Amino acid sequence: MEFRNRRLSISEAKEIDMVDYLSKLGYKPAKIRGNDYWYLSPLRDEKMPSFKISRKLNRWYDHGLGNGGNLVDFAILYHSCTISELLKSLDDNLALQKPIFRQPQTENEPENRIKIVGDAILSSSALLRYLIQRRIPINIADQYLREVRYKLKDKIYYGIGFKNDLGGFEIRNPYFKGSSSPKGITTITKGADEVIVFEGFTDFLSFKSIHQNERDDRFDFVVLNSISFFEIARPFMEKHAVIRLYLDRDTAGQNCSRYALSLSNKYKDESSLYQHHKDFNDWVVHFGKLQNNWRSRN
Repeated sequence: MEFRNRRLSISEAKEIDMVDYLSKLGYKPAKIRGNDYWYLSPLRDEKMPSFKISRKLNRWYDHGLGNGGNLVDFAILYHSCTISELLKSLDDNLALQKPIFRQPQTENEPENRIKIVGDAILSSSALLRYLIQRRIPINIADQYLREVRYKLKDKIYYGIGFKNDLGGFEIRNPYFKGSSSPKGITTITKGADEVIVFEGFTDFLSFKSIHQNERDDRFDFVVLNSISFFEIARPFMEKHAVIRLYLDRDTAGQNCSRYALSLSNKYKDESSLYQHHKDFNDWVVHFGKLQNNWRSRN
């Protein structure tokens, strides 16, 4: 039995074996394929396992959410707690035992093996149709999106690219959702007192399309590109007097919103606007369909 004489650090917490951690939470893998452990997602309800832990990297990825990260990212979402609360909880649980740390690995996960080979203005008719289906006007899309060609498993594909602050792209087409390295947040700064926060860029573009006739400098924006980047975005967000959250209505998004509201009264949860839809863009798409149906009957 080993007694620990100091507090667990964030870097140490990230290195705790995730398979062992989920086991202690009561989750067992539904299947194991090599070094990939597949689970029914602990973050939401599902019938087919789409939550994966790479044992080589000690990283998780929830294919249903399109989000992933390290143990700290997962635990904050799962427990809806702060980092300090998480570290204290881990300290309490590990006080009488030696934590199981993962072995260092260098191999990249399949999701990160995307290489951008070129980008240009949007011109593909298939991609433009996809944007129209998502109710995103082309004049808005042209301001923030690029048409990217990317290499994946020795094949070249093309998709809609939304650039982050580190130079990587979020990539979408009708059949694919992924990202190139480096992955990070996207900030749009206009010197405003208020900032609006979205998880994905389609939500951001939907908001811009609805408010395209308003002043361009009314709000600053941050697109997280992954709910696990919330803490990374906090320094930018908290420079503002008001922080308006338009996060997804799933378990992870709502847990993150509750966590944010516990931090400061600067944070405002605006997701009740689209409470019967999975996210802001989904609400805009269905609102447009309702309008079209109404017009067709009159």
